[in-house]
Amino acid sequence: MSRWKQTLGRWLAVPWYPIVFGAYPVLAVMAVNIGQIKAEAGWRPLLVSVLFAVVLFALLRLILRAWNPAAFLSALWMALFFSYGHVYITLTDKLTDVEFESWLLIAWLVLSLLAILWAVKRPPNPQALNAIALGLVVVSLWQISSGVQKGGERRVAAENAPVQENLTRPENPPDVYYFILDSYGRGDLLEEAYAYDNSAFLDALRERGFYVAECSQSNYVRTEISVASSLNMSYLQDLDSSFTPDSIKRRILWDSLKHNAARYNLETMGYKTIAFATGFAWSEWDDADVFYTPTPFSAGMTEFETLFMRTTLARYSQDLGWVDADAIMGQNFRDRTLLVFDSMDDIARMPEPTFAYIHVISPHPPFVFGPNQEYTHPADFWNEKREYPASSYAQGYQNQLSFLNKRILAAMDTLLAESGTPPIIVLQGDHGPWLQPKEKRMWILNAYFLPGFEEKLYPDISPVNTFRLIFDSYFGGTYGLLPDLSYFSPVPNLYDFSEVKNDCDRAPNNESGN
Repeated sequence: MSRWKQTLGRWLAVPWYPIVFGAYPVLAVMAVNIGQIKAEAGWRPLLVSVLFAVVLFALLRLILRAWNPAAFLSALWMALFFSYGHVYITLTDKLTDVEFESWLLIAWLVLSLLAILWAVKRPPNPQALNAIALGLVVVSLWQISSGVQKGGERRVAAENAPVQENLTRPENPPDVYYFILDSYGRGDLLEEAYAYDNSAFLDALRERGFYVAECSQSNYVRTEISVASSLNMSYLQDLDSSFTPDSIKRRILWDSLKHNAARYNLETMGYKTIAFATGFAWSEWDDADVFYTPTPFSAGMTEFETLFMRTTLARYSQDLGWVDADAIMGQNFRDRTLLVFDSMDDIARMPEPTFAYIHVISPHPPFVFGPNQEYTHPADFWNEKREYPASSYAQGYQNQLSFLNKRILAAMDTLLAESGTPPIIVLQGDHGPWLQPKEKRMWILNAYFLPGFEEKLYPDISPVNTFRLIFDSYFGGTYGLLPDLSYFSPVPNLYDFSEVKNDCDRAPNNESGN
C-alpha cells in the first residue's frame, strides 16, 4: 500500500493539470447540452482544446524556464479564455441597456497581467490542482455518459406504452411514412396570422388522395411532448408516472420518443425503420435500420463547435470575419432538409416494408430557404439579441412554407409512383408557429393518405389517434380512438398541463381525392 501511495504522490506532483483543464471546457459544454447534441460532436473541439493547452503550456515553459509557474499561468489564461463567452452571455442577459463589452475586455486584460504576477511569484503546489482538474473531468464524463440515450434493442421506454403483440402484417404490407413538419400551421391560422393562402397546396394534396383534417389541433404545444404522445398513441398524463406537473426532467420523455409503441409494433411485424438526422440528438432515431445523415463537416463546422466557440474569447472571430457561425448553422440545416427530399426515391424502392420517421425542421426557424429554395442567411431574420421580430418571423416562415410545399408535393408524387402497394402517409405539424396565442399554437396541418379507410377520418382528428387508427385499420389492432384533446404547458414545467378547447366550428369541404 505504501508503494502505491508513493507512486500516486509522485504522479500528482507532476503539473499535468493544464492539459486536463484544456479538455474540461469542452466536456462541460457537452454535459450541459448532451440532450441536444451527440457525444461524437465534441471530439474535434476536444482535440483542438487539448492541443491548445499543450502548446500554451510548452511555450510558457520555454519562456519561464520552470514547470510550476508555466503550468499555473497556462491554467489561469485558459480559464480566462474559455470563460469569457459565458460571462459575456450572462451580462448580455442581465445588462440589456448597458454597454459593457469594452470594460469586460479591459478587465480580462488586467486579469491576464495579474495572472502573470501570481504565477511567477506564488505558483501553488500542483497536487491539489491535479486532483481538482481530474475531478471536474470525471464529473463531466459521468454527466455525458448518463445523458446518452440507449439504443440498439427493440423496446418501449414508457412504462404504460400501449404495445399490442397480436397485430398481423397483411400479405402486401404498405410502407408507412410519418412526416413531422415542425411548426406547420393549419390553413385558417396561416390565413389569419400571415394572410398566407395555403389552399392551393391543400387542394393539391386532396387531388392526390389525401384527407386534410381542417379542424385538427396538436395534443401538446412543444415538439418533444407532442411527438412522444403521437408515437405512443397516449396522452402524456397516462403514459408514464414520471410525467408529473412538478417535474422538469426530460430523460424518459426523450427515450420514449425514440423507443415508442408505434415503432415497436411495426418492428415486431418485420418492418424496417428509416430515420433522418435533425440536428437535435433527443429527436433522432440513430439506431434505426437505416439512418440518413449528411456528410460530416459539410459546412466546415458543426453547430456544437460554433456554440462552443461563442462561450470563449474566440467568439470575436465572427466579428473579425474569420468565421460566420450563423452561416455554418444555416448550411447544416439546409443539408439535413435537402437530404430528406433527395432520399425519397431510394426509400420508396426499398424491397422490405418500411416505417420511415421523417422529422423536418421546417417551416420552423432557422430560416434558411427562400420560397424557391434559394439560400437565405438565418441572421437576417433576428435582431441583435437573436430574437425574432414578428414581421421578420412572418417573412421567414412564409418563405419556408412556400419552399416546403413544393418539395412535399414532389416527394408525395415520388412515394405514390414508386410504391408497389399504396403506402400509408401522414403529414403532420407537431405544433403551430411561434408568436401566436397559445390556443392558436395548437392549430396544425394534419393530412392523411390512408387508401381504403378515408371514411374513418374526421375534421378534428388529432395526432394521438393517428397510429391507433392505422393499426386498427391495417393491422388488426384493437386500440379504438381516444378523445381529441389539447393541452398547453409552460417552460420548464412541460407536464403542468391545462386544457385548450377546440373551438373550430367550420364545416370543411373535405372530400378525398379518391
